[in-house]
Amino acid sequence: MTTMTVDRPGAGPTTRPARRDPGFLTAPFASRTWREQAYLALVLLLAPFAFTYAVLTVSLAAGIAVTVVGLVVAGALVLGGRGWGAVHRGLARELLDVDVDAPAPYTRPRGFWRTVGSLIGDPAGWRALLFMIVTFPLTVLSFVVSITFLATGLGLITYGIWFRFLPEQTGADGELHRGAQLGSSYFLDTPPRILLGMLAGVVLLYCWPWITRTFTLLYRVLTAALLGPTQAGLRVAELERSRTGAVDDADARLRSIERDLHDGTQARLVAVAMQLGEAREHLAEGGDVAQAAELLETAHTSTKDALTELRELARGIHPPALDSGLAVALETLAARSALPVTVDVDPAVEAGGRLAPAQESIAYFTVAELVTNAAKHARATAAYVLVEALGETVRIRVRDDGRGGAHVVPPDGSGLRSGLAGLVERVRSVDGTFDLSSPVGGPTVVTVTLPTTLPGTGTGAADPA
Repeated sequence: MTTMTVDRPGAGPTTRPARRDPGFLTAPFASRTWREQAYLALVLLLAPFAFTYAVLTVSLAAGIAVTVVGLVVAGALVLGGRGWGAVHRGLARELLDVDVDAPAPYTRPRGFWRTVGSLIGDPAGWRALLFMIVTFPLTVLSFVVSITFLATGLGLITYGIWFRFLPEQTGADGELHRGAQLGSSYFLDTPPRILLGMLAGVVLLYCWPWITRTFTLLYRVLTAALLGPTQAGLRVAELERSRTGAVDDADARLRSIERDLHDGTQARLVAVAMQLGEAREHLAEGGDVAQAAELLETAHTSTKDALTELRELARGIHPPALDSGLAVALETLAARSALPVTVDVDPAVEAGGRLAPAQESIAYFTVAELVTNAAKHARATAAYVLVEALGETVRIRVRDDGRGGAHVVPPDGSGLRSGLAGLVERVRSVDGTFDLSSPVGGPTVVTVTLPTTLPGTGTGAADPA
């Protein structure tokens, strides 16, 4: 079964699920546990340098920012925090299985003072510096505690082997003892006590993975919160992608219209002009009237064909049926479809007025594309279209009984996209969602959700006029 949900990114960074959790009995020997311990060791090596860099940046930003050179140096150091963030994201990705997206890249504005201001105020750089400051005490504490549990556990488990090499000591009872001393007179030098110590070592060894995991969980949270993109950054990046997709889609549509006009309508009009010219010359030379009439009839037929093509092109740009509302347009689309299509539009969709033109256009062309795909590719015998109002959104569901197996083909960088990929871009351009469920053998169900309020405008329903 193929199920795909395409939506705008959420409010937080993207993280990938950790690998399968080891069981309790295998936790001390699992690769995940040792990778987490290695992470704590590596961040301990980096922590002094990272902390020094962060303190130096803050100190310089506060101390020498009164000069122009100081502003530039402080800004460069703040921007350099992004590099430290990239290092910690890489460690988290390789050792903790948490894949945090990088913040939006730094874009230098025009103008010297704007550049300096953007450097000093770079949010991603400051958040990385905050990460280095906050994690410094955590780094020391986590490594010391985890390595203590590990070393003590292993030492007690193997105590029965190496305690014989310890120097003898005189206990409070006046006798010599060879072994670890607890208190003033308790020595681990008898078989029961040695066994008890080994059991304590086993307990510590099995506690070690969970202690380590608790600390690395804190690192996962801090990495995602401070080293990933912010909600505003995600929104800006999504808007840039949507804008690029919309521009590409508009460019492709214009090229398609130009090609259709050049190869179809223009060629027919040229043929009409030639036929009319030939008929005029034929009549001027006193030729056969019947032959001239045949030329005029051919020109007349070509003119009607050209008009038909122009109407189809105009309908592709803006369907005239949309002038009467979405419900009427979808009913007209169903009536003209080569596939039997049942359309069910909730009256509440347009109860408060027409939808915004962009939303109506997206809804119409989405249904048109899906119905066309069902008839052309899925070999469906029927389709069902449901449009309903859900709070501040409009949900469009298109279901066909075809052979299924549909999927969204992502862009390959050539500028060419599949029809479904184009629909995804259109829907995302207004903060909508696109969900595709198409198991092999069918049915295919596409659910599109469009907000009734356009993003960034605060406008919803359009004026019916």
